[in-house]
Amino acid sequence: MKERIITAIIAIIIFVPFVIYGRWPFTIFIYLLATIGLLELLRMRKIQLLSFASLFAIILLWVILLPSTIELTDYSRFAKSDFIMIFVVLLLSYSVLVKNKFTFDDTGFVLLSIIYVGMGFFYFSETRAAGLANIFYVLFVVWATDTGAYFFGRAYGKHKLWPEISPKKTIEGALGGVLLAVVVGIIFHLVHPFDYSIWIIIGVTILVSVFGQLGDLVESAFKRHYQVKDSGKLLPGHGGILDRFDSLLFVFPMLYFIHFF
Repeated sequence: MKERIITAIIAIIIFVPFVIYGRWPFTIFIYLLATIGLLELLRMRKIQLLSFASLFAIILLWVILLPSTIELTDYSRFAKSDFIMIFVVLLLSYSVLVKNKFTFDDTGFVLLSIIYVGMGFFYFSETRAAGLANIFYVLFVVWATDTGAYFFGRAYGKHKLWPEISPKKTIEGALGGVLLAVVVGIIFHLVHPFDYSIWIIIGVTILVSVFGQLGDLVESAFKRHYQVKDSGKLLPGHGGILDRFDSLLFVFPMLYFIHFF
């Protein structure tokens, strides 16, 4: 526990200044986090990090992460979707060249991993561009969800939420996480009002809490399937980048899909 707390404090000290300052340092930081997260997934699949597939995966990830203010058509005739299709063709061709040592399943895994990590961190950047308060609203609600789920689960947890995926999580803990998230969301709205009614804020906060927990369960499912304890070892006591950002990778896209920001 001591190691976990120390790591969390150091991570916050490093992370928060980038978020507050924004601009190009934040963009570079997001690229770094996303790249590490993608490599963690590739390592789960036992795809060589120094390989043609990994190299092209990183390049496509960086293309997806390009800010929406940068239009690829200003520099070329290609859109992001075009790069994805080119990447698919290259990977499938690569699987033939290596005589199926890199399989069709590997191609699908790499492509889905890029979209999962890339879109999550892309919308992270877009949310920061929309305003600093938006980022802190999401962070506070997600942290409140984690805290509420932990303490309510320990105090009242009796019914397992999804034992095959995450044996320690309980229904009571999940509901407690949503409850504390709503309280924090309301407080945030009172301090820094959004252009919505309190009822919409409550509804959106519930969605953020639920999708955050769903993102956490998806990451747990990955690790369970590939029989690894953590996505990485970068953060002692916490695991890897995906272990810490799994909830946010689901929340940020969801908020943009409902046009909350």
